[in-house]
Amino acid sequence: MPGLGAIRVDPAFHRSASIRVHALALAESREPRAERHQCNLPSLRRPANILGVIDVVDLTKLYGDFPAVQGLSFRVAPGEVLGLVGPNGAGKTTTLRSVAGIIVPTRGRVAVAGFDLAERPTDAKRALAFIPDEPQLFEYLTVDDHLAFIARLYGVHDAAARVGPLLAELELSDKRNSLPSELSRGMRQKLAIACALLHSPRALLLDEPLTGLDPVGIRRMKAAILARAREGTAVILSSHLLHLVEELCTRILIIQGGRALALGSIDEIVAERPQLAGRGLEDLFLAVTGHDTDAAGTGR
Repeated sequence: MPGLGAIRVDPAFHRSASIRVHALALAESREPRAERHQCNLPSLRRPANILGVIDVVDLTKLYGDFPAVQGLSFRVAPGEVLGLVGPNGAGKTTTLRSVAGIIVPTRGRVAVAGFDLAERPTDAKRALAFIPDEPQLFEYLTVDDHLAFIARLYGVHDAAARVGPLLAELELSDKRNSLPSELSRGMRQKLAIACALLHSPRALLLDEPLTGLDPVGIRRMKAAILARAREGTAVILSSHLLHLVEELCTRILIIQGGRALALGSIDEIVAERPQLAGRGLEDLFLAVTGHDTDAAGTGR
């Protein structure tokens, strides 16, 4: 791809990478060329005239008899940042991976950009990006090579024009020829973020995105999230850093034991629990999840 250089890998890896690109293209070619199937999902606590980029209905995931996620339903509209919070083991990562199409739900429906994830997985996945808490990078690809590979995978024809500003935004401009082993933990996280943002996803799923970032990197990442939201991207942000969630998110989904305990803006959640008026998200979280004995009787 012009401006990004050739991907420099050993033959075995190159064959593997080529297979992955071919598999995606093959999956798309096998889908009907007729009008794309748009799923019609019921309204989920949002005005009917607001269409969701991410629509989740009755999402349930069982591992044997263990319910990791139980009946979750929510919608994320364009430009919204939904904070997904809960104690350890609440089902946050399972929820994100199910929305990303990595995990197949036991039941329920997920749609991204209007495409049912089960019926039109290629279209749905092309419209989203998922950034896990631990970067999954290719050992023998440089920063430029990673972006060239992602551009091929998603068909980003103007990648050469996008890469420079994106690397500058994430402070990676001087690392273009570096391998992952030559990058710090924070730099590897930034590279994963750059790969996710390259194709301008309509839905952005973030699982602890600030892990390993220094204060400057955290500020830039927050700015990047807000910038994408202003452009109309629907964002789900999962983090234990409640001050970050409170600062960035327009609505909050609190889950525990795989079930939704509260969904709405902080003001909406507090309106159902007047005794929590004036308190921040941390106090609200502890009360809703039953860990704040001083706020007993908050209800759900």
